[in-house]
Amino acid sequence: MLKVAFAPIYVHPLPKGHRFPMEKYELLPQQLMHEGTLCEENFFEPKPATFEQVCGVHSKSYVEKLVNLKLSPKEERKTGFKQSKDLIEREFTLAGGTIQNSHFALEYGCSLNIAGGTHHAFADRGEGFCLMNDIAISADLLIRSKKVKRILVVDLDVHQGNGTASIFKQNESVYTFSMHGKSNYPMQKENSDLDIPLNDNTKDEEYLRVLFKSLDNVISSFKPQFVFYLSGVDVLKSDKLGKLDLSIEGCKQRDVMVFNFCKMNNLPVAVSMGGGYSEDIKIILDAHSNTFRKAKEIFY
Repeated sequence: MLKVAFAPIYVHPLPKGHRFPMEKYELLPQQLMHEGTLCEENFFEPKPATFEQVCGVHSKSYVEKLVNLKLSPKEERKTGFKQSKDLIEREFTLAGGTIQNSHFALEYGCSLNIAGGTHHAFADRGEGFCLMNDIAISADLLIRSKKVKRILVVDLDVHQGNGTASIFKQNESVYTFSMHGKSNYPMQKENSDLDIPLNDNTKDEEYLRVLFKSLDNVISSFKPQFVFYLSGVDVLKSDKLGKLDLSIEGCKQRDVMVFNFCKMNNLPVAVSMGGGYSEDIKIILDAHSNTFRKAKEIFY
């Protein structure tokens, strides 16, 4: 059965005029159930990650700052969020969703989180709407529990996964692959194991060609046993923060390509949703929904 992490705690009001589209987290499951792609049995409400689980990746001093709401004004501005008890609870639950996702992916082949992809969080700090790195926390737990030996992170959000790259830069068990906008945030990039910086206005054909070649090479050479997939839809032409030129169809074919590679190579895949900032919420919902539709079609 396709399992999907969802918790109402993901939806918290932000300051008026805030550009981060939090409503998508509430609307997406409604859309997927309304159209019949998913039903209530597919959803699970994740348990929050524990302090110890989070500290497997993040420094204890940083996590204590988060829990005690002790970020400095400068640190707070860097994250883009106003710190609060509800926000920190949300972050622990978000990470817990991806941890449980990884277990369901091992059991069923694929599992998805209606949230996650907080790839700008470093071991000792948060940036860019990311406080804790859900994929890094989950990957670390899988490796340390010896459930798998080699993990591939496929980060296809339009922004480079700088936090994830930094966290795993000395870890040969985790291969970080980020395909992102060259001129986009963050301006100072980290070194992933494989970075593919794309020019502004890159279109479907070029994007999909480069992705196919990269996935084929990485899977053949690294031989992963598990995949974390960050499926951001901020690659769309309509995205306010993107700068690429993908169509809805191109974004869908991207998901199909990743899922097919995983299926053909018997690789369990845990999906985190990532970014999406188009002006029209319907475009965001359609693009994210395609990820869930194709996961169900290919794996179930």
